[in-house]
Amino acid sequence: MSVDSPLSPPPPPPPPPPLPASCPPIPSASASKKKLYQVIASHSTAVEGNHTEARLLLSHRESSFRKDLQWILVNTYVPSLIQDGPQCGLVALWMAAHLWQPQLSVDMDTVVQTALSRGYTAQGEMFSAENMALLAEEVCGCKAELLSGGLRDNNAAAVIAHLWGRQPVLIPYDEDFNHEPCQRGGQRAHWAVASGVLLGVDQGAVSKDHTQPDPTLPWLCLAADSCSPCPVSTTAVKEVYILAKQGKSLRYQLWSLDNVAQSNEQLKEMDPQKANDGTQYVLPLGGVEAGLAGQAVLLHTRTQTQ
Repeated sequence: MSVDSPLSPPPPPPPPPPLPASCPPIPSASASKKKLYQVIASHSTAVEGNHTEARLLLSHRESSFRKDLQWILVNTYVPSLIQDGPQCGLVALWMAAHLWQPQLSVDMDTVVQTALSRGYTAQGEMFSAENMALLAEEVCGCKAELLSGGLRDNNAAAVIAHLWGRQPVLIPYDEDFNHEPCQRGGQRAHWAVASGVLLGVDQGAVSKDHTQPDPTLPWLCLAADSCSPCPVSTTAVKEVYILAKQGKSLRYQLWSLDNVAQSNEQLKEMDPQKANDGTQYVLPLGGVEAGLAGQAVLLHTRTQTQ
């Protein structure tokens, strides 16, 4: 019978059990400082294609669209970018820049630094649609048209025609928790870029020569090209939705233009908590209402400034 020597080393401890396969990685210190939407977006893959994500949105909401109307979709894909801090307007402009023809290469840092150097912003915020138009013209070398007086009637027609021509619109609105337009008096003021439009028109109002059937949704038509006449000038248009992106999600949003117009026109004041937190912000004379209410910016991506 053998006896272990008292000088022999103790046997090594058994190895720890392996971690379960579903155990999530421990977030880094930098990740823990990010907002939830930033963390989620960093692990998500964007859906590309002019109509890919729009089709998915429409298929999920098919029952909400009137069956007696002809539905026509126009959209031009813009890439997504998650904002870092209160940069929703600057991020929306960066997204819109990708529709310029010929293609531009606009760096987000350039957008931010130009806005800072011109005194349009202090933290990335943009509370002036007029300054947004000026910034777009300087950074992108385009013509920027400032709309005022709300997004109804003639201005609604201008927005629709602009989107029909595959050109972007920058729109301030109040953002709800699901990113939808809401009415909080401007306390959740946010910017989005609209890059497409969905029109519900009377059957037969638009010639089949200017549309083509969608390959996956039999009730949907796609505008054949940007040169086809926009039906907005007729009384045949009954319902209008816009396709938009904003800096807290990688996904397209589909919003009723009426809801956007209601949200846009009631932007009155800054969130009191933000206004009193000791942080410097740039506000135009007259505040949020003077800078944003009832305003939008049409970006003419095929027209260079002289």
